[in-house]
Amino acid sequence: MLIIFGCNQEPPTMVDGEASLQIIALWDSSPTDDITDIVPLKNAKAIINSEYGVQIHYTDEEGNLTINNLPVATYNVSIRMQHPEDPNILLIGNMSGIELPAGKCFCDTIFAKPISSFGIAINEIYTVGPVNSIFFFFDQYLELYNSSDSVKYLDGMIVMRFSSNSDGKGPGADEYDDGRIWGVTYIFKFPGSPGEENHPFYPRTFLVLASDAVNHKSVVSTSIDLSNADWEFYNQFSATDIDNPNVPNLINLRSDKTSDFLLGLNNDVVVVASGEDSTWEDGIDISTVIDGVEFQSGPGSKKTLDYRIDRSYALSPGKYSGNSMQRREPGGDTNDSLLDWEIIPFPTPGYHK
Repeated sequence: MLIIFGCNQEPPTMVDGEASLQIIALWDSSPTDDITDIVPLKNAKAIINSEYGVQIHYTDEEGNLTINNLPVATYNVSIRMQHPEDPNILLIGNMSGIELPAGKCFCDTIFAKPISSFGIAINEIYTVGPVNSIFFFFDQYLELYNSSDSVKYLDGMIVMRFSSNSDGKGPGADEYDDGRIWGVTYIFKFPGSPGEENHPFYPRTFLVLASDAVNHKSVVSTSIDLSNADWEFYNQFSATDIDNPNVPNLINLRSDKTSDFLLGLNNDVVVVASGEDSTWEDGIDISTVIDGVEFQSGPGSKKTLDYRIDRSYALSPGKYSGNSMQRREPGGDTNDSLLDWEIIPFPTPGYHK
């Protein structure tokens, strides 16, 4: 009887996994605003992100992209390619929050805009530790990249971890809507003052900022050698912090913090600012922020870093996996970390995988 009643029901007409996505990627190639010359982004990289992970596809010669047999989900799409005439410019078009119901096709056009590579960006974040069984994660580092064609200067710049302020809007949020971000836990400073020119950061180069600039392989064989890092976080208020005399130091601006500059393994907020506002007690002026990245362990996490700095967050790898987080293109920052960042199988201090 149960079988008979079940057979009398209408079968579903739409099957999960039969959704489709059709995108046309275009950009205006005209050199002036007076003329419009819309051309396709041919053979451009397409990054498709959803709760099911990340897919990489490429548009055809006409800028068309068709993906079939997609499961029901909310998708984010980023189309990007290097400008055909200027290697300093990326052509990037993003579309977020695409709802794909079962059996339906979403069709739309993405118009890419030129994004100039003009400054300093956080390029890699390695936090999770190597593959090991002793819970070792002290080989953390940040990597900066100067994507411009000019020398930048690090004098007076500050690097911060935001992980407090959990009772309010959260770490890195504009708690009082006054243009300041709150929740500074650690704040370290490059030597000098903003505007000075003693510490150059040359064009198209990487800088590795190590928590401890030592050969961590001597402790865990699967770790990395950071003894040749460009800079080291050194806490002068700690009696036990390691100081490699061959590596220049970023120094601690909080005397109440006596531990290493370390980030959360799976989630945290890291911000680099000019240092023109380093009074962390009343928040950091957003206008002084050079770059900021929030990373989380999975989709659905609460986002806290102010959207003017980062509209989303990067997804982090698993603890003690030896994986790292890196921008898809060196210095390629559209302030949408979900699409700008990817997980790579191993850390790459000083170079781009």
